[in-house]
Amino acid sequence: MNKIPSVNLADFLSDDTTKKQKFIDEIGHAYENIGFVALKGHFLNDTLVKDLYAEIKNFFDLPLATKEKYEIPGIGGQRGYVSFGKESAKGKKEADLKEFWHFGQYVEDDPKRAAEYPENVIVEELPKFNEVGKKTYKMLEKTAKYVLRSLALHLGLKETYFDDYIKNGNSILRPIHYPPIKTAPKGAERAAAHGDINLITLLMGAQGKGLQVQNHKGDWIDAMAEPDELMINVGDMLSRHSNNKLKSTIHRVVNPPKELWGTSRYSIPFFMHPISEMKLDVLENCVDEENPKQFDDITAGEFLDQRLKELGLKK
Repeated sequence: MNKIPSVNLADFLSDDTTKKQKFIDEIGHAYENIGFVALKGHFLNDTLVKDLYAEIKNFFDLPLATKEKYEIPGIGGQRGYVSFGKESAKGKKEADLKEFWHFGQYVEDDPKRAAEYPENVIVEELPKFNEVGKKTYKMLEKTAKYVLRSLALHLGLKETYFDDYIKNGNSILRPIHYPPIKTAPKGAERAAAHGDINLITLLMGAQGKGLQVQNHKGDWIDAMAEPDELMINVGDMLSRHSNNKLKSTIHRVVNPPKELWGTSRYSIPFFMHPISEMKLDVLENCVDEENPKQFDDITAGEFLDQRLKELGLKK
């Protein structure tokens, strides 16, 4: 597959069973073959998107000393600011050329879960920043819920299989700033080749060149969304759970050509995580003689902890 397929969530939400099944078949086929789709019909509106980009640009334009006030030690970068050069891809010593922010879960009616997660960090200098971040988080979480419902049906599970696992899950909204490149990077990229940790990732900001996806032949293909689309990919947790039936595809953000080094890039992934005790054990109906069980049993919390250490975010 050499092109990212496009699907429309409105088909899945429709009362027309034929349209709903068409969506399930299309997204299932895409995730079995390339691991990415471009999605129309999500729950973000143009005003919210415009407000979010304005707020994150305002934040990253703040003086470094101000941003560093919001870098919280001891939590593996799970909330607040993570400064330039702190994260590297698994197995890569060069740090990625980026700085980012993390909004986390807004826990409802679950004191145990609220105690488990770090609190969200409030930016005093920007009164609308946290409000706009929360609204975006909620709309992407809602979109992700329906994508996972379609995948549950594709995998032969009950439609609401994932619902209880993702309610108050450990999901993260990560606005990223790739600053202008001032000197030739020595082996470093804006985001080196990696797979995502989580169930699925919903990406805002894939409208320009930069994001590339590795297909099954090992070729890198450009992944560019239309203005009204989100790019959505399978993460390692869902790949494990489905015995690699749904593919977690390696992707990267390459450095721009030299004439564009002076420009910033912003992208905003939403990493959909389940609650920590969800078992990622391989689903029985994804195992047969041709596809024996490929992964050991592990919980989502254990897997996340292991991967944060590999990324250098947790000691």
